[in-house]
Amino acid sequence: MSSKQPRYINRELSWLEFNQRVLDEALDSNTPPLERLKFLAITASNLDEFFMVRVGGLQMLAEQGRLKPDPAGLNPVEQLQAISQRAHRMTVDQYHCYVGSLEIQLADQGIRRLRPDELSERQSNAVELVFENEILAVLSPLAVREAEDFPLLINQTLNVCVQLKPDDESGGQARFAIIPFGRTTYRFITVPSDGGYEYVLLEDIIRDYAEKFFPGEDVVECVPFRITRNADISVREDLASDLLSGMEDLLDERRKSDCVRLEIHDCVTTKSRLFLQQTLGVRDEDVYAVPGPLDLSSFMRLTDLQGFDSLRYPSWPPRHSPNVDLSESMFDVIAKNDVLLYHPYESFEPVVRLIEEAADDSEVLAIKQTLYRTSRNSPIVAALKRAAENGKHVTAIIELKARFDEARNIEWAKKLEQAGVQVFYGVKGLKTHAKICIIVRREPQGIQRYMHFGTGNYNEVTARLYSDASFMTCNLDLGADATSFFNAITGFSQPQKFRKIEAAPIGLRQKLLEMIEAETQRKRQGQDARIVAKMNALVDPTIIDALYDASQAGIRISLNVRGICCLRPGVPGLSENIEVISIVDRFLEHSRIFYFYHGGDERVFISSADWMPRNLDRRLELLVPIEDKLCRDRLIDILRTSFSDTSKGRRILPDGSYESVVPAKGEAAVNSQQALYQQVCDAEKRAEQSQRTVFEPHRAPGTGA
Repeated sequence: MSSKQPRYINRELSWLEFNQRVLDEALDSNTPPLERLKFLAITASNLDEFFMVRVGGLQMLAEQGRLKPDPAGLNPVEQLQAISQRAHRMTVDQYHCYVGSLEIQLADQGIRRLRPDELSERQSNAVELVFENEILAVLSPLAVREAEDFPLLINQTLNVCVQLKPDDESGGQARFAIIPFGRTTYRFITVPSDGGYEYVLLEDIIRDYAEKFFPGEDVVECVPFRITRNADISVREDLASDLLSGMEDLLDERRKSDCVRLEIHDCVTTKSRLFLQQTLGVRDEDVYAVPGPLDLSSFMRLTDLQGFDSLRYPSWPPRHSPNVDLSESMFDVIAKNDVLLYHPYESFEPVVRLIEEAADDSEVLAIKQTLYRTSRNSPIVAALKRAAENGKHVTAIIELKARFDEARNIEWAKKLEQAGVQVFYGVKGLKTHAKICIIVRREPQGIQRYMHFGTGNYNEVTARLYSDASFMTCNLDLGADATSFFNAITGFSQPQKFRKIEAAPIGLRQKLLEMIEAETQRKRQGQDARIVAKMNALVDPTIIDALYDASQAGIRISLNVRGICCLRPGVPGLSENIEVISIVDRFLEHSRIFYFYHGGDERVFISSADWMPRNLDRRLELLVPIEDKLCRDRLIDILRTSFSDTSKGRRILPDGSYESVVPAKGEAAVNSQQALYQQVCDAEKRAEQSQRTVFEPHRAPGTGA
């Protein structure tokens, strides 16, 4: 490794390469058209959040004159320059994908975007009716004579900038007006069609009818634009006496924050572009002029169109786990054996059912649960409310600081409090990201605790889209640890030493470092050693350095990192024994699974935490050992399958770029997600066949067993 080469890849540039891997799925002509559109919309949504959070934060640092470099050696100004160059190239790729390929392919398959001059007479009449009755009556043009007149535009909503012909009062200067769309305006206008689905975009209609907004005026130009505001703003918890109120103020503050990106159609004139730039305070490098529709994320709605199933992936509905008997109570199921579920291949329904049963079971005394991100109509939240109304002691830790879910979590917090749930908003200075539910039940042998630990959120909707592990147990040691962890959060007490689990920010980081160091020492002593880990992101320099040391000791290290990876793999003398694979496919890889050979006594953990400073130092997270042999072996097999992917696997290279993992000559490509789904289908089928071979006689009434 060159002495000038930094030991780490820049976090932001690594994230952009991850988003490019998602975009590659949209660019792949072998991907079904509506799935291509979905991937494209995801890249746009991802980029929106990246600008709001990461770019917004860097811009604030640059404006404050902070020049401290990141671990990769780049200061905020240098990072912003590199980000701008890479993001502009990515935007070009996005529109090459949509305008140059995908829009044409969708039109050939019956999903057509029409411009006003392409409408038939019947369609034109329908559009005119919509404009007169719905658009003209709802939208309001706002004249901008001075900078102070410029409206407070909502973050990431579409707007139209209208340039009017100068009049006598303007002294020959261009005049401008803004037509804000707001959040509620429907952008996709369906038009009558003889087949398929045809639509017109709202901004195209407004451009065609612009004069009707300005009677007696000459419209020189009508161009759509969109702004992205800085969302890297946090509440000062030490100053907020009421966190819920403080979070509500924070959401209001975000509506007025600085503009960090201006997107505009590339047909814009220099005069209009400069007007918007100067008024919004946007630099040249933060302007993104595009040759197609703005806000590609909004095209996600088209992916749900009815009647176009042939343009999607074949359906993979979640399967029932053979380890969960649907005829039994979840308490009986867990009392017999620990249960490991791997979503979305296996249904999330047993987790929901466990909490719903607990809400109605007369023997359940208490439920304690963390909630980070939930669905809009969460059955789990409904069950917690019902449990409280049924007289059970219910405690919920709702993380109000879950970024972009703050409003929903505030709403849930208020409703749960009204139902009698004891609600906590977490711990000052930390986000509660751990996924844990404890159910305390009175049973003949005494009090029993049932636990659920997960790598993903308590969200039955995303559980059909994200790959995550769920572990359900009534293990006594894990029950004691779970209670200690929960009580430390709600009782303002010092956490006690755990028997099995580890928690961040207390001992989780140290546990990981100890496990890596133990493998390193064994290898140096001539013993076998192995480290395999699957996660969303690898950023933490201390963990990366420990992995570098392990690699230099000769340990073969396999990392499956979906997103950001700041470790440089395959560098001679530093990390030549480390391989990093990333998988982007139909399901979002979200599980965190860690494996250590440990001298043959294999240790396997699931966790809510990625290997990032924020997870290890600034969040409440859990690391849970999986000691049940069947559950542990299954996780090892899941890891093995994930590393076998020669279809969607991408190998990260030392410079942070990537290459496809290809099958060996003569071997068929392996798709890990398809293989995992086939495994659960086969297991379900074997269980059904096994049940059919068990003969249960009909007994005559009154006969004994």
